[in-house]
Amino acid sequence: MRFRHPDGSIVHLAYCTNVHPAEDLEGVIAQLDGCASLVRKHLKVPVLGVGLWLANTLAERLSNSPVALGRLARALDRNGLEVVTLNGFPYSGFHDRVVGKKVYQPDWTESARLEYTLDLVKVLGELMPADASYGSISTLPLAWRTPWTRSRDAQARRAFDKLDEHLARVQTRTGRRIRVAVEPEPGCVLEMVPQAANWLTPYAGGGRVGICLDTCHLAVQFEEPAKSFAVLADANVEIVKSQVSAALHIAQPWDPAARELLAEFAEPKFLHQTREYGGPGVDDLDLIGELSGHASWRVHFHVPVHAPPRPPLTSTTDVLDESLRHLVGGPHPLTHHLESETYTWSVLPSPPKGQQRLAEGIAGELAWLRDRLLALGLTQL
Repeated sequence: MRFRHPDGSIVHLAYCTNVHPAEDLEGVIAQLDGCASLVRKHLKVPVLGVGLWLANTLAERLSNSPVALGRLARALDRNGLEVVTLNGFPYSGFHDRVVGKKVYQPDWTESARLEYTLDLVKVLGELMPADASYGSISTLPLAWRTPWTRSRDAQARRAFDKLDEHLARVQTRTGRRIRVAVEPEPGCVLEMVPQAANWLTPYAGGGRVGICLDTCHLAVQFEEPAKSFAVLADANVEIVKSQVSAALHIAQPWDPAARELLAEFAEPKFLHQTREYGGPGVDDLDLIGELSGHASWRVHFHVPVHAPPRPPLTSTTDVLDESLRHLVGGPHPLTHHLESETYTWSVLPSPPKGQQRLAEGIAGELAWLRDRLLALGLTQL
């Protein structure tokens, strides 16, 4: 969906298709013809934004085959869909039975990660609408935190320098402005905003490499939105994209009722990093016995923003609301790309059954976000 900010610029809102399992062209087109088309019809909008997730093999195929790329473009057009952003974080296998730490591989010390991202740059340059001010690609925050050394950091730096140079050449050659956004995540090398701001400082002011601010991740780390935005402003690091999502919040982890409900979210597919306020953290829900339980917890489990979990559990929509006020509630947007990224529908305690139910859930999230944007003074187009 598109919105006009009071300053006249366009803010895009999309949903991320990493919620869908397909990794080949036929499967992705079926997603667009099916669920994505249903979401647009539920919302009754002329054009719906989708943040495409393309697995590495498909990204390579599309970047080298005008015929394949044309098929994808036609599927988008016939369903009233547009693409201004790609999710370049998962490389492949995002819907394997167990994903876990595999989602961080290959990392930015490996050539395959740069090659994949360059394929995405080429594909997005062809797919994005002619009137879009820029295209964005989110990517992982270098790697999982271990093992990490100075030499590995230097390897990642060289890869990003090559990426930055490539993005500059693409813009000069094609006039298409493609930007890459590093997404801090709990447990990774860059897990908090100050770490990411510091690492991204060499690219500040260039406008090509910046940050993807995931409001679920921000909340899990108990980072305060106002301070985080101030850190980024001081470092002159731009917010290329924001994934507007919510995490699980457990105000009283000593409550047996809360523990019982929380156990329903402990599933083996995805990693659910958990942090305790003012204290340590663990890398998954099966390790929460190591926490004291004397202060509130937040869990890296993307929950639907419009449908809070059963009490006494809650979600971090308060962090999301405050972040939205900073992102688009000021005189000028801090980013023009917002993406709903609840990829966990299939592993919720009560997952939606069937494509129709999933589409209704995704549309519900987008409608909730739309209401927030309208309340902040934006106008839907």
